[in-house]
Amino acid sequence: MTPSPTVTPALVVHGGAGQRSPDRATDAPRLEGLRRACEAGWQVLSRGGAALDAVEAAVRVLEDDPLFNAGRGAALTAEGAVELDASIMDGATLGCGAVAVVRDVANPISLARAVMERSPHVLLAGEGASAFAREVGIPACDPAALVTSAQRARFEAERAAARGKPGHGTVGAAARDARGHLAAATSTGGMMLKRAGRVGDTPIIGAGTYADDASAAVSCTGHGERVIQVTLARYAADRVAAGAAPGEAAREAVRMLAARVQGEGGLILVGPAGDPAFAFCTEVMSRAWIGQDGVVRAEV
Repeated sequence: MTPSPTVTPALVVHGGAGQRSPDRATDAPRLEGLRRACEAGWQVLSRGGAALDAVEAAVRVLEDDPLFNAGRGAALTAEGAVELDASIMDGATLGCGAVAVVRDVANPISLARAVMERSPHVLLAGEGASAFAREVGIPACDPAALVTSAQRARFEAERAAARGKPGHGTVGAAARDARGHLAAATSTGGMMLKRAGRVGDTPIIGAGTYADDASAAVSCTGHGERVIQVTLARYAADRVAAGAAPGEAAREAVRMLAARVQGEGGLILVGPAGDPAFAFCTEVMSRAWIGQDGVVRAEV
């Protein structure tokens, strides 16, 4: 199917919000990773594919990239292990799926989609999520394969300094396809040195991820506990439904996050007219997007 001239696909991805890295040498490869993710999602959309397929494809690229805190390269818990969270939502049907505390799946976003499409549930966690992965044919991976040398070094340094501040390396995507349908997906390793079993906003529908064709597709990043408190993704979508332009809805949601609960973070958003938008109240939020001109743009 060729995209309709009156319904132009749109896609925006993010690689997390937080403080600017002291190692600026990582900026260029992170931006290149975001461009690759955008291009993977856009290949789906430009062929007339579904927004749901596009956001899954984009997030899988970021899960496979060791520079991002999702999948391979995820932050480590206080025990030095990887525990992954992810969620995905289809704006056309309000179907959604999520997983949490997963240690042995390389692409948790695809497992979240399987929960949505192949189970009667929305959220599976821990060993139950892993068992379901085997049932639906998603192979186990060695948890050690998800741990990068960079995250191990960061873990050792932060453990020695007893810091463990929230890390905002979550990744996500939001899209509109040629049929006008919306979808969003989010994936993360969570905060460095988190307590084992901690679950943030990413797998919580309405907090870290939300999509509804009648409002917007949203993926959030930031301090998960604060994002949950204000159900940030649903709040931003509701502002679009109430008549706010996508950019203003995103900015209003982030202002509310900071004012109500002193939260730090950001979000990406695609409205029903296909306008990519984003906002953040942290020092940086890496993101890339493709609008009506089909050109990929990326910023730290």
